Amino acid sequence: FQSQDERYAFIAEWYDPNASLFRRYELLYYPKDSSIEMYDVKNRRAFLRRTKYESLHLEELYVGSKVTVFSRHLTIVDYGNLYTSRKLGSRKERTLALIKPDGMRKIGELFDIIINAGLTITKAKMMLLSRKEAADFYADHRAKPYYHELLQLIMSGPILAMELLGDEAVSKWRAIVGPANPATTESDTLDSISESFGHYGLRDAAHGPDSVASAAKELELFFPSSGGRGPVSSAKFTNCTCCIIKPHAVNEG
Repeated sequence: FQSQDERYAFIAEWYDPNASLFRRYELLYYPKDSSIEMYDVKNRRAFLRRTKYESLHLEELYVGSKVTVFSRHLTIVDYGNLYTSRKLGSRKERTLALIKPDGMRKIGELFDIIINAGLTITKAKMMLLSRKEAADFYADHRAKPYYHELLQLIMSGPILAMELLGDEAVSKWRAIVGPANPATTESDTLDSISESFGHYGLRDAAHGPDSVASAAKELELFFPSSGGRGPVSSAKFTNCTCCIIKPHAVNEG
């Protein structure tokens, strides 16, 4: 534990199905030889002695990521010390990806775009917005002449809100979404979502915040950190089933 090798510390959670509870561990990663250690936080004892584990890489370790260590599926919930937070935390950003009603028919293709861009979907919820929820989302546009049309469009059907995590996620997703009206912009937006799947003007298929501050504000509307639920999911859970895509299938596309 007192090794002088460079190491990064993370707090990870694992759901124990036998005890029906989450167990928390300190996960230490040594990039020099790709070795790891784990400590049981609650019981303050070693859980896994330092051992080489080459299938885990530093770029996979960040808050919100899910990794597998010896068949245990762990979720990284925090950085374990200030050094790790300062060294690695600045690489990752969170942003809101909102798929509007006119983009929902292309949801599979949009998932591919997100994954191929190196962004990770850490939260997702499909919903039908009430007028108040739509008004809260578009509060900054209240004085615009097209404000009421914005409300009508986003309330016209289900939407999908997602939290995306990745390097420079805010600017990356914003560029992928493209401008609201690609017909009036340069040709370098031809591969954007608004160009490929939108219908110009306000029917632009998807939305992305334009700054880190806006992303934090908008994420709070849909995925509140204060314990609230945000807009209610439109899932009815009747005559339905659960589909789980396993990690190897996701990695293979």
